[in-house]
Amino acid sequence: MELKPLVEKVLSIDEQKRLTPNDVINSLKEGNKRFVSGNLTLRDHSKQIRDAVNGQYPKAIILSCIDSRVPVEDVFDKGIGDMFVARVAGNIVNEDILGSMEFSCKIAGAKLVLVIGHEYCGAIKGAIDKVQLGNLTELLTKINPAIERCNHYKGEKTSKSAEFVDLVIKENVKVTVEKIRKQSSVLREMEEKGEIKIIGAYYDMDNGAVTFFD
Repeated sequence: MELKPLVEKVLSIDEQKRLTPNDVINSLKEGNKRFVSGNLTLRDHSKQIRDAVNGQYPKAIILSCIDSRVPVEDVFDKGIGDMFVARVAGNIVNEDILGSMEFSCKIAGAKLVLVIGHEYCGAIKGAIDKVQLGNLTELLTKINPAIERCNHYKGEKTSKSAEFVDLVIKENVKVTVEKIRKQSSVLREMEEKGEIKIIGAYYDMDNGAVTFFD
């Protein structure tokens, strides 16, 4: 039997305004459960594209790694117009990404800033091993604060240690969340007023599950 795609209505500005940051977090959690179970929503993307032409009112801005094995919209079972997505190796933050986040939340009304790191991250491994390669060298130095925070680790501190790599991946997410608050007064003030939340998460590539950090 041929399955017919659902025609989901693109979020309106009024619907977006009624959302709370916790509503958005819960929506992402429910979407990830569907992803893990293989029960993704069948969407008519062509119809959604046409419906979104006159405006966009996404729920969240997601900062993810560029890794091709982390399909952000699918991981949270979201469609066109649901989320802003910024991607950079190692999910680090810089002024361009901060500006994009400020636009997403202050201008476009997103209620959540989510930084998501992932298992087996090549950028983290490269930073641990101090890889030197053109412009990548400078990018990887931005992961050094997370590596330094993991100096208490007693085992082998190289990319060959899966445990150490995982520790740095999660610490790097926390460092990025802290940098967002520190380096963007716009987002920090919005969070203090309860208008948005800024949180981190970890994507398990073995099973597709996302763990949200409190």
